Amino acid sequence: MGSHRRLAPSGFDRGFGATGFAVCVMSAAAAALGAPPAAAAPQDDTRAEVDRLYAQAEKATEAYNKADERADSLRKEIGTAQDEIARQQERINTMRDALGSLAGAQYRSGGIAPSLALLFADDPGDYLDRAAALDRITAHQAGELTDLQLAMRDLAQKHEEATGKLAELERSRKAVAQNKRTVERKLAKARQLLNSLPDAVRAAYDRTSRSTRADMPDLGGAVPSSGRAAAAVAAARSALGRPYVWGANGPGGFDCSGLMQWSYAQAGIGLPRTSQDQRYAGHQVPLSQAQPGDLVTYRSDASHIAMYMGNGQVIHAPYPGAPVRYDPVGMMPISSVTRV
Repeated sequence: MGSHRRLAPSGFDRGFGATGFAVCVMSAAAAALGAPPAAAAPQDDTRAEVDRLYAQAEKATEAYNKADERADSLRKEIGTAQDEIARQQERINTMRDALGSLAGAQYRSGGIAPSLALLFADDPGDYLDRAAALDRITAHQAGELTDLQLAMRDLAQKHEEATGKLAELERSRKAVAQNKRTVERKLAKARQLLNSLPDAVRAAYDRTSRSTRADMPDLGGAVPSSGRAAAAVAAARSALGRPYVWGANGPGGFDCSGLMQWSYAQAGIGLPRTSQDQRYAGHQVPLSQAQPGDLVTYRSDASHIAMYMGNGQVIHAPYPGAPVRYDPVGMMPISSVTRV
C-alpha cells in the first residue's frame, strides 16, 4: 500500500496510457514518412484543462451540497420555531383572557375606596374577609402579569431568532443557486472541450472499463475493518455502473460524496453530506493500513472522495459521463484515509 503513487499527471487522466503511446508511435511513423507529427501537445493541454474544470466543478458541487444541507436544516429549525411561536402566542392569549376576566370581576365587585366600602358594608366582618381574599387575588394577578411579561419577552426573542434563520435560509438558497450555476458552467465547458478532441482520445477519456461487477478487479482478499464497513462495501459494489449525477446521493445516481453517504446509510451509519465533512466521520489511518470500507479523500481541499476496496483499488463516482466504477487508489493526490 505504501508504494501507491499517482498513476497519471492529471486528476482524471485514466486509461490514457495506451492512447498516449499510440500517439507517440504514430508521430514517429509520420516523421519517418516525412509527414507532420500528430498534435499531441494541444490534446494534452485540452485534457489537462478538462481535468481542471472537472476538479473545479466537483469543488462547487460539494459547496452546493453543503449549502443545500444547511438550507434543509434551517427549514426544519424554522418549522420548529414557528410551532413554538404559535404555542407561545396561544399561551399568551389564554393568560390575557384570564387577566381580563379577573380585572372585569374586580371592577364589577366595586371600584370604590376600601375605607368607604367598609362604612357602607352591612357586615364589616364579611367585608374584611372579602378584602383579604381580594388582596390574595391581587397578588395572584400581579404574578400572572409578571408571567405574561416574561412570556411576551420570550415570544419576541423567538420571533427574532426565527427572523434570523429566515435570513440565513435566504443566503443559503442564494449560495445553492450560485454554486449550481458554477457547476453547470464548468461542466458545460468541460464537455465542449472533450467534444473538440478526436474520437479515439475522447473515448479513452470517457472510458467506462471496470464499471460492472462482471469486470471486478482482483481485490486481493482484503477484509473490511468491521461489519458495518462490510455492509457499506457491499452497497457500494451494488452501485457499480450507476451514473454520476452531481448533487445526488442515490439510489439512481450519485456524486462522489453522495455515493459514500448512501453506501454507509445502507449499513445504518449516517455520514455527513460533503466530502470535506466525511473525512472527519471517523479516525484517520495511514494509507498503508487502509482496509475495505475506509474513505479516501483527494486533493488538499478534500473535494473528491472514494471508498477503498482492497488491493490498491477504490470505488467512486468519478465525474459526469463516467459511471460509478473501480479505479486505482493513487489516481489523484490523497489527502487522508478515514475509518468510519
